[in-house]
Amino acid sequence: MKQKILTVLSVLFGLLLINGGLNKFFNYMPVPEDMAEEMMKDFGAIMEISWLMPLIAIAEIIGGLLIIFPKTRALGAVVLFPVMVGILLTHIFVDTSGLLIALVIWAILLWIIYENREKYRPMFK
Repeated sequence: MKQKILTVLSVLFGLLLINGGLNKFFNYMPVPEDMAEEMMKDFGAIMEISWLMPLIAIAEIIGGLLIIFPKTRALGAVVLFPVMVGILLTHIFVDTSGLLIALVIWAILLWIIYENREKYRPMFK
């Protein structure tokens, strides 16, 4: 049962990140009108570095695809970890309105990492 719950959460998590990555390329979701000024400044700064947003988008898409499938889930978690650090820090220090969602997504990522901990052991030898 625990494995089925993790699989469902992993698929939802992966689809969420794939959607976020695709939106960075195709801009099909409107920017909220009530977005905090600090957040707008941060996004403006990220957009100044022309290669950074596509890099984040590609990491989200590839990581989201990898995390959906149990065989590649551990690799997907490694790919997504730096992106998730950025998401969490943004919601802690810039705009706390989405912090609860970021914490839930982090809990899913940490559960995935914990369940695949044996696959990471060679990285730390």
